[in-house]
Amino acid sequence: MSLSPALTPDPTGHRWPRPPAAVPHALLDRPPVGARVTVAGLVMVRQRPGTANGVIFITLEDETGIANIIVWRQAYERHRRAVVAGRALRVTGRLQRESGVVQIIAETIEDISPLLDRLALPEG
Repeated sequence: MSLSPALTPDPTGHRWPRPPAAVPHALLDRPPVGARVTVAGLVMVRQRPGTANGVIFITLEDETGIANIIVWRQAYERHRRAVVAGRALRVTGRLQRESGVVQIIAETIEDISPLLDRLALPEG
């Protein structure tokens, strides 16, 4: 899978680097429960509570909102480097919705931090 961003216009006329095939967080209320979705964003919070039996909680943010990611131990072991070091992640997993809270149970986690370097490049 390529890390080249698709450039999409925003309402202000700027072109923003966007990870390919990622659902904007503001639209996560649309897929049905259990749907396999891909989201991407900046890592805002990583939590590994001592009482969570090795589960890691990640909060991602894109320009439309936040996404709550749950990383079970098995997914963490497969994608440890991305979970620990990634500043921006693309996560594919199953959507859960409970009491109005949307969460994604991570299956695949990809570090897309190199895309952040493109934000500083001048448009051209």
